[in-house]
Amino acid sequence: MPKALFKGEVHVASTAEEVKRAVDYLMRCGVVGIDSETRPSFVKGQLHKVALLQVASDDVCYLFRLNITGLTPPLIALLESDKVLKVGLSLRDDFLMLHKRAPFRQNACLDLQDYVREFGIKEKSLQKIYGILFGCKISKSQRLSNWEAETLTASQQLYAATDAWACLHIYRHLLNLKSHT
Repeated sequence: MPKALFKGEVHVASTAEEVKRAVDYLMRCGVVGIDSETRPSFVKGQLHKVALLQVASDDVCYLFRLNITGLTPPLIALLESDKVLKVGLSLRDDFLMLHKRAPFRQNACLDLQDYVREFGIKEKSLQKIYGILFGCKISKSQRLSNWEAETLTASQQLYAATDAWACLHIYRHLLNLKSHT
C-alpha cells in the first residue's frame, strides 16, 4: 500500500507565544484532528507524561511541546471549547494522560473508534481504519522514538502531524459518505 503523509505545514510550538498564536488559529477551525505522543518507557513501572500534543486542521498541524511548555491556559481553553470539535482515536487514553499535566474538562470530542462502527468498521487502530477507507498505509516507525528530545526530527514531526491529520481526514470522509446516503 502507498504511504499516507500529511502534506500541509507543520509548526512546532515550544514557547508560550507560539502556543498562543497556534491556539488562536485553531479556535477559528470548526473541527480539528488531535493526538498525543508520550516518550516510551522501557523500564517496568516507569511512566512519562505526555510530551507532545498534535492538533491539525486540513492544511496546518501544530505540535505542542508539552514537555517544555506544559499544558498552558490557551491549550486548556482549546480542549474545553465547545465550538471546536476535536476528533481523535482512543481519546479516553489521551485525555487520561493529559489530565496528569493539568486539570481541564474536555468538550466537543469525537472518538473515531466509536464513530466508525456506524459505517460497519470494527477495526480499532488508526492504521487499519485508514487502510480500509483509503487503501494507504500510515507508518508507525516513529512511535517509540524519544518525544522529549531537545529537537524533534523531521521524521518525528511528519509522523506526529500525519496521525492528527489522519483522524480529521477519516472524519471528513465518513461525514461526506453519511451526507450522500
